[in-house]
Amino acid sequence: MIDDFPAVDEEKKIGALIKTSLVDFPGRVAAALFLQGCNMRCPYCYNTELVTGKPEDYEAVSFKQVIEHLKKRASVLTGFVISGGEPLLSPYLPRLITESRGLGYKIKLDTNGLMFDRLERIITDPELCPDYIALDVKTSPDRYADLGGAHSPAGQMSAQNKIKKAVELVSSLPSEKREFRTVLVPPLVSRPDIDSITKLLPQDASWYFAQFRNENCLDPSYNDITPYTEEQVEELIRAAKEKIPNSVLR
Repeated sequence: MIDDFPAVDEEKKIGALIKTSLVDFPGRVAAALFLQGCNMRCPYCYNTELVTGKPEDYEAVSFKQVIEHLKKRASVLTGFVISGGEPLLSPYLPRLITESRGLGYKIKLDTNGLMFDRLERIITDPELCPDYIALDVKTSPDRYADLGGAHSPAGQMSAQNKIKKAVELVSSLPSEKREFRTVLVPPLVSRPDIDSITKLLPQDASWYFAQFRNENCLDPSYNDITPYTEEQVEELIRAAKEKIPNSVLR
């Protein structure tokens, strides 16, 4: 069990809950919890309320409410997605995993991978290891300086190494228990970036792309950026498929 998470307040508002989802956990009907707080400040992020950690800005729920919902819906739901923000920041993560698993749920964890030490300890702990992990690979490792957040210029090499190590760690899981995700943001993900990322991923990776949404971006200037055209998206995914056959637009 991870020992550096403090005790939790079960009544405190911790994030936003989607009570039923058909899209967040492959092959399962799931509940999805989006925990507040993030160690990054990706300029294109549109979950600004979660990133800034202000539960008054959205319909937030407490740990207790989440567990009550999972108990109530245990005969209908089979999956529980823990996302963010960045869930590895949250002191609630270990208990969310153990208590939902105790109710019979399969667990999916969404992460950016940069809190590598915690990710490694989660994965290597049989009690906490998720049943499925989605790892965001946001751009080429050497461009993580452009993403913002808990990265000073002096710390960029560390961020590069962490995402590489996170990809390697998640790649060690069976292919049916992992996926990789990239948002096609024009200033951050171009053909050279796709080529760079393909060198990191295992050939049997499931690599899912999402189109950039120029609305409610954390950096308002990104609201003025035009998303890739359908043709451009197809070209980028075609390039990804050359090395990673299971590369698709989700």
